[in-house]
Amino acid sequence: MKKPLVGILMGSESDLTVMEKATEVLKEMGVPHEMDVRSAHRLPEKTARYAKTARRRGIEVLIAGAGMAAHLAGVLASHTTLPVIGVPIKSGALNGADALYSTVQMPPGVPVATVGIDGAKNAAYLACEILSIKYPEIAKRLEDFRRRMGESLEKKSKALKKAPLTLTPNRSA
Repeated sequence: MKKPLVGILMGSESDLTVMEKATEVLKEMGVPHEMDVRSAHRLPEKTARYAKTARRRGIEVLIAGAGMAAHLAGVLASHTTLPVIGVPIKSGALNGADALYSTVQMPPGVPVATVGIDGAKNAAYLACEILSIKYPEIAKRLEDFRRRMGESLEKKSKALKKAPLTLTPNRSA
C-alpha cells in the first residue's frame, strides 16, 4: 500500500490545524494518504476534477473538512461515488453549527458521512473502518487500537479505585 488510499481535503489553509489530526491517525494506522486544499467556492473546477479522478488514482475514501458554508464534502460527493466523510470545522459566528448542518444535510442519493465539529480524528478512524473491509492489516491495527484503548481505561479505573478522588460540590452552578 504505497499509493494514497485516503484523500484529505480542506476548504482553506486555516483548517489545517484540525485536519492534521486525521493525518496523525492515518499515520498511526499505516494508511497512505494525501492532503490538499480545495475550495468548493474558490476552486470549483479543480475540486470537481479531484473528486472525478480520485478512484482512478487509487483513492478509496475522501475526508473533507470545511467551516462556515461547508460545501466541500457535498461538492466532492456530487462528483464521485467514493465514500466521503465530512468534518465540519468550528469557525464563524455559529462556532461550527452552520458547517455541521451544511455537511450533514445532503439530498437523497448524494450522501456524506458526517462526524462531529472538528472531528477529524473520528473521520480518519471511520475511513480506516471502511478500508478494513478490504485490507485485513488495517482491520488488525484497528482491533489492536481498540484493545489498547480498553486496557488503558481499565488501568485508569483500577488506579482510581486505589486512590479515590475527593469530590467537592460545584458551588458556581
